[in-house]
Amino acid sequence: MVVSEEPAATVEGDAASKKAAKKAAKAAEKQQKKAEHKAASGQQQSEAPEPDISEGRYGTLKLIQSSGEHRDRVYTDVKDLNVKLNGQQVWVRARLQTSRAKGKQCFAVLRQSSATVQLLVNVSEERKVSKQMVKFTGNITKESIIDVHAHIVKTASPIESCSTRDVELLASEVWLVSAARPQLPLQIEDASRPEKNDDPEALRIRVNQDTRLDNRVLDLRTPANQAIFRLEAGVCRLFRDILTKRGFVEIHTPKIISAASEGGANVFTVSYFRSSAFLAQSPQLYKQMAIAADFDKVFTVGAVFRAEDSNTHRHLTEFVGLDLEMSFKHHYHEVLNTIADTFTEMFRGLRDEYASEIATVGQQFKVEPFKFLDPPLRLEFPQAIQMLKEAGVTVGEEDDLSTPDEKLLGRLVRAKYDTDFYILDKYPLAVRPFYTMPDPNNPRVSNSYDMFMRGEEILSGAQRIHDPEYLTERAKHHGIDISKIAAYIESFRLGCPPHAGGGIGMERVVMLYLGLDNIRKTSMFPRDPKRVTP
Repeated sequence: MVVSEEPAATVEGDAASKKAAKKAAKAAEKQQKKAEHKAASGQQQSEAPEPDISEGRYGTLKLIQSSGEHRDRVYTDVKDLNVKLNGQQVWVRARLQTSRAKGKQCFAVLRQSSATVQLLVNVSEERKVSKQMVKFTGNITKESIIDVHAHIVKTASPIESCSTRDVELLASEVWLVSAARPQLPLQIEDASRPEKNDDPEALRIRVNQDTRLDNRVLDLRTPANQAIFRLEAGVCRLFRDILTKRGFVEIHTPKIISAASEGGANVFTVSYFRSSAFLAQSPQLYKQMAIAADFDKVFTVGAVFRAEDSNTHRHLTEFVGLDLEMSFKHHYHEVLNTIADTFTEMFRGLRDEYASEIATVGQQFKVEPFKFLDPPLRLEFPQAIQMLKEAGVTVGEEDDLSTPDEKLLGRLVRAKYDTDFYILDKYPLAVRPFYTMPDPNNPRVSNSYDMFMRGEEILSGAQRIHDPEYLTERAKHHGIDISKIAAYIESFRLGCPPHAGGGIGMERVVMLYLGLDNIRKTSMFPRDPKRVTP
């Protein structure tokens, strides 16, 4: 009898397939139970959804088109929140700077200009705050603008991360007014970090200058930038107030002109119908014409254009000029002293009225207190040459000072006289514009002056030639087409008092007063040879 025996491999194969079938059945059963559970829970939810007690108290506000809704609503500024308002309810509109949601609560920081306050949105039946409202707040993108209705609550301990430290906001309503996109080109926290930080634990993230300027709207939201441009507004206000108080009249001059006001090639040419014109390098000629028109003392604040291909830390192709001109009786130092006193009063005003802004800038940039004397220090050009010579630098008697020479002289003046502001008088005639009055005792010297802050020029000025024949002679000497400035020269044929003045670069004043390293930090939307946007 032959007994056939199945191979061992077949037996093992059957066992394996049975095992696999068993496993598949178990998985299918598990999947079915999962589906049944999901269906059951879905049915429960559809039958009895969890009530949202915050309904109508949060969400996206409809587009504000001035329809008249909520016009009676009173908003409180973040900077005005304090313990005196503890327990009160307020409406606040601000940016959501940061948020952190976890479970039944969401912490956020609200920012308005440079003032910040902590916001807490937590589940509360009393305030009708639901989990859905907490989740909604946590999902709002950074830098979005929101409206919050909240209780002001005194904090147990100071909130060090906010400018408002003794109170926080406990939300009862949150409305999204304007959403920011989720991915921002730079983070405000990164753009606000101190440029030099001695803390070894501090993050080394830095935002470079081009990224800042390409995304200037975001960059301008940092506390330091908010402070810089508020202080800059202060410079213009003080300039206007001080001169108005001294009897000056503010005038407005053309920016499209027929001839280069300063001479030379650093001028922008523009198409002007069938001809061409230039963008004004200075309001110089028109200030003088105003003096000839009996305005006696004038000033102007406006754009100045320089077509200089200078990619330096202190040059712009368009900047704001603070210009002034005044008649005098016998000596141009009457004007020089008026300008010097204006600067002294301006510096004092900035120091006394903008201390908080200066401190805010100091948190991000190293700001050395600006030093000045009253009355200001005045040196003559030969004295400066001698100081430089003693320091090992030779400058010709009829040469202009180079930028390194000016900076070195600034350090020498600071060391010797303990001032960051000084006046340099009696420049060589060869380095000044055609309308500059020569010195009566030395034809190689002029009645002109520059003023300096921290070793950099911030004002250039002089006595102007008010005699038409002499002015014509000097213009020809500089190669200027007399026909293009005929109206300017003609104004002096009608009788004109002796006069002098100067032009100030506003952005430079702010940069140097704060001790910043680049003029682009003090120009809101800078223009230089490589940048015409944004």
